[in-house]
Amino acid sequence: MPILPTVRDPRLITVRRGGALTDEHHRLLAEWAVLCAEHVLHLFEDDHADDHRPRDALAVAHAWIRGEVPMKTAHAAAFQANAAARGLPDPARFAALSAGQAVAVAHVAAHDLGAAAYAIRAVGPAARLSERDWQREQLPAAVRELVLDDQRRRSAICWHVFDD
Repeated sequence: MPILPTVRDPRLITVRRGGALTDEHHRLLAEWAVLCAEHVLHLFEDDHADDHRPRDALAVAHAWIRGEVPMKTAHAAAFQANAAARGLPDPARFAALSAGQAVAVAHVAAHDLGAAAYAIRAVGPAARLSERDWQREQLPAAVRELVLDDQRRRSAICWHVFDD
């Protein structure tokens, strides 16, 4: 199931690519996505402590946010985190996919919701609302309304994890 819309929201496209998203807000979205992924990373690492790909991907995301690595490096790291998820049971699979989505924000800002949605799926249905609410508490004020609106718009393609 795709987590990106077929028609991209110009608010989530960088100014350089003809959208409205500033570099500052792009980095804020990436920081939030990384927080979401880090919050559930233990669900992967508890059983796969020897596989560092999701954690390494998040380190690359932090480096991209600081301006230390180019977008292409971050984009490549997303594939490594996603590969770590292959063949794993839930919730470890979803935690690794959350990391992959978080680092992919460097390439496409709209992956921020992917990181959040996979993190919510990682904790399972019983903790869905508390995880969603925790994530919302972490939202930077400058992008809060953008993300909340995007959650309303894309909840259906994100397994309805953002619904009440």
